[in-house]
Amino acid sequence: MPAGFKEQAPPGAWKQAQPSDGVLRSKWWELYGDPQLDALEEKVVVSNQTLKAATGQYLAAADQIRVARAAYFPTLGVGPAVSRVRLSENQPNTLRGTTNFNYNIFALQGQAQWEPDLWGQVRRTVEQARAEAQASAGDLANVALSLHAELAADYFQLRGLDTQKQLLDTTLASDADELALARVRFGGGVANAVDVAQAETQYRTVKAQGIDVGVARAQFEHAIATLIGVPAETFALAPSPLAATLPNVPAGMPSALLERRPDVAAAERRLAAANAQIGIAVAAYYPNITLSAAGGFESGSLGNLLQIPSLFWSLGASALETLFDAGRRHALTDQARDLYEVQVATYRQSLLSAFQDVEDNLAALRILEEEAEAQAAAVEAARQSLALSNKRYKGGVTTYLEVLTAQTIQLTNERAQADVATRRFTASVQLVRALGGGWTSAQPAPTPPTPPTTTASAR
Repeated sequence: MPAGFKEQAPPGAWKQAQPSDGVLRSKWWELYGDPQLDALEEKVVVSNQTLKAATGQYLAAADQIRVARAAYFPTLGVGPAVSRVRLSENQPNTLRGTTNFNYNIFALQGQAQWEPDLWGQVRRTVEQARAEAQASAGDLANVALSLHAELAADYFQLRGLDTQKQLLDTTLASDADELALARVRFGGGVANAVDVAQAETQYRTVKAQGIDVGVARAQFEHAIATLIGVPAETFALAPSPLAATLPNVPAGMPSALLERRPDVAAAERRLAAANAQIGIAVAAYYPNITLSAAGGFESGSLGNLLQIPSLFWSLGASALETLFDAGRRHALTDQARDLYEVQVATYRQSLLSAFQDVEDNLAALRILEEEAEAQAAAVEAARQSLALSNKRYKGGVTTYLEVLTAQTIQLTNERAQADVATRRFTASVQLVRALGGGWTSAQPAPTPPTPPTTTASAR
């Protein structure tokens, strides 16, 4: 593992891993301090259908552990049997003088069968099932993390559009005043018809831009409705400008991703499952040993079925070794080893992708912070320019074209500033997702606990 991320300051010395609840809690969206976002995020856990499907897959994988463990124990069965028999009168062993060739057989018997796990096949199967269940828990946590992150990103983009709509509405009111002024000046003979036409063009253009913002806003609103599991036509969010506080999300050290990211832990657990599959394949080289027992009561009359003379029992053992299978076991073992190497590569690739995600969003936050500072300066300069142009126009020094140009520049820069702020929040959400959110090895998924998830470790 590298000692630190390229896009952050050099870290301190390596230290013992500790819980990071104080930095990234399980409800990481609370870091933004937006009650409405918190309420929406809570609905994802309750109503999102994708999350429910992932939960079902996780529970099914956990049930498979019990299926595998059952092979440790013998199989027991018991049941009654009734039959009516007709003997052939011409068979060679028919007793002389016998006239009753029809009789009944009543039986009550039990059976037991057990294959002792001498070669570790059952043990490896349980190990594989447990690793797969833990991987499924990681998948569930990853689905939950992705859904929460998607909801937060959609929410902040919607609020960013609300900010732009507010800017456009404010600008539209100002443009309406400018249009009224131009008409007054035209009526007084101070301005010409061109000034009025330009002012009206600016007013109509800004109005159209404000309407156009509604298209993207409606789409984000519908996306949020789907994420919280309600029909889009029944859900609405009142307009409100983006006012949340951008939190500081420490990236920590690259090795911490092994503890935080559920997809990395899932890949590591699938690596362990593939390793167990090798043991299962190797166990096939050894003989299958089966111990069996049977016993019960058998009689030709139901009245004396449960008497001591009707008792019978048997014990037995068998061993079966495959001598020739045309290389099947060898091929299956090679296949298991090859699939293990696939999981090794997949695990390492998941780590590289995790590092890339973090680096990408650290870089985005750093660069967007610089852009936000530059854009804020541009907005301030544009506002001063518009104020000066308005004074010049009202004083009759210049034409309305100068005011129109200054208005366009100011609105463009203000919308760019709002867009940068929205992108910073989106990058922050994506960084939290890249770091694994509030997921830890001790809390693999928001579901009832089953086998504990093993912390992912470098191989």
